[in-house]
Amino acid sequence: MSLVRNISWRSWEAWRRNKDVFLKTWKTNFLPPFIEPVLYLLAMGFSFGAAVTLPPYEGRQISYVAFLAPGLVAISIMNNSFYECTYGSFVRMHYQKTFDAMIATPLSIEDVMVGEVLWGATKAMINASIVLLVIVVVGAASFPGLLLIPFIAFFGGLMFSSMALIFTAIVPNIDSYNYPFFLFITPMFLLSGTFFPLSLLPSWAAAGAYALPLTHVTTLTRDLCLNMFTINSVISMAYIAVLALILTLAAVFMMKRRLIK
Repeated sequence: MSLVRNISWRSWEAWRRNKDVFLKTWKTNFLPPFIEPVLYLLAMGFSFGAAVTLPPYEGRQISYVAFLAPGLVAISIMNNSFYECTYGSFVRMHYQKTFDAMIATPLSIEDVMVGEVLWGATKAMINASIVLLVIVVVGAASFPGLLLIPFIAFFGGLMFSSMALIFTAIVPNIDSYNYPFFLFITPMFLLSGTFFPLSLLPSWAAAGAYALPLTHVTTLTRDLCLNMFTINSVISMAYIAVLALILTLAAVFMMKRRLIK
């Protein structure tokens, strides 16, 4: 399969280019992932959450802050990787002509696209780790489970980055990203078990929500924060691994077709 054969270790050169740009403005890049969870925890966790009694989670009674905080990590994974490989990749492709410049070097198109996806996953891991530090401070995550969350953030970021790059391969202009953000990201943000248990939804809506990618990242992150490992954790791990692999190959194929056109 030529698509896979054309992917080489040089993908890391494309990843390194994005990393170097990111570190030039690291103070600006690190501030939002720190402030955002603090605001959510204050507004929803410690104020609104004080009036909320949740049904048991996997047989354990937990506070609303303990339920909400892992969801904030999962949202950070989705938002950062998806934004990076939609708006970020489109700017590099269309306005800055970064992809054209890199493809003029020994890098193949496949190397550049894999580098994009890897960088989106890395950025998700960095920002999710910052959010994780915040929720550790408020006591919403504990050892040893939290040590695995950066790895989940990377693979979850791989899945969302690939998904985003597929949209980048088909949108006619940058304004068209309103559709995936409004029709895909917003429903996941609200209905993936991040703010309330899926068991509170009508059964048909809960079944639909369970199929969403963010639901599985949220489930796995919450289980690790609570030091739990259930059959749902295994299902979510398999879901993320399989979907990340399929979407990465699809994203590389579709972006190559767009760039050649």
